[in-house]
Amino acid sequence: MLSYRHAFHAGNHADVLKHLVLVQLTRYLCQKEQAFWYLDTHAGAGSYALDSAAAAKLEEFRDGVGRLWGRKDLPAALADYLALVRKVNPDGGLKVYPGSPLLALAIMRAQDRLRLFELHSREVLRLRENFQAFGKQVIVHHSDGFASLKALLPPPPRRAVVLIDPPYEERRDYDRVVHSLKECLTRFPTGTYMLWYPQLTKLEAHDLPQRLQRLSASNWLQVTLRIRTPASDGFGMYGSGLYILNPPWTLQSTLQEVMPYLVGVLGQDAGAGFTLAGQVS
Repeated sequence: MLSYRHAFHAGNHADVLKHLVLVQLTRYLCQKEQAFWYLDTHAGAGSYALDSAAAAKLEEFRDGVGRLWGRKDLPAALADYLALVRKVNPDGGLKVYPGSPLLALAIMRAQDRLRLFELHSREVLRLRENFQAFGKQVIVHHSDGFASLKALLPPPPRRAVVLIDPPYEERRDYDRVVHSLKECLTRFPTGTYMLWYPQLTKLEAHDLPQRLQRLSASNWLQVTLRIRTPASDGFGMYGSGLYILNPPWTLQSTLQEVMPYLVGVLGQDAGAGFTLAGQVS
């Protein structure tokens, strides 16, 4: 049963980390004239009203993008990301948060293409509504992104950024992300892949980063942002991480600059921190 809806969590600290890096990946691919594809295994609705009943229930955006909104001292990469969020909020208030596909599309060119997967029946309807004006540039698939992704690899231009960010509401998602990355690297080893994962006290979440590193990829980065000390009862997400395969050579230095700033602004207690590791050639 699919119960996860990102509207409850849009704009939170995990979105800030994920979308900061996604913007950097997309900008880098745009440096060459050759077209590329953006593929998203769990695209959600694509855009989220922060004054909706769902967003208002938890108001997670207030401790995420909301903490960055009025600041004047943003590092360049964060300012770039936030400028894209401001574009969908032209009156200056923080009322709408763009999902991953909308952020990518804001950077992409006419020759580039988006292929979006979403299995949740209500979310896919909203996703199609949000992108119907873009014609064949954006194709939405009502399907399981894990099962469907490999059929599109390698994409025709042989250049792509692939976002894999399941909700991890099912335990098997932890196995599926590892299996999916293995398949992707076999079919399209030169693609850029970004896998998002939560930091939770459960065993599967704790073991996932080590399992990803055992993929033995030659070019990778792993970054985590922890906003607080894990709760004593083990409840709740206390941070998140990204595992990026074939990242731009510029990304590591960008994150070295930005991550201490994010810890300072988004951190909620003395347990806040970040990690950054990798092998980039």
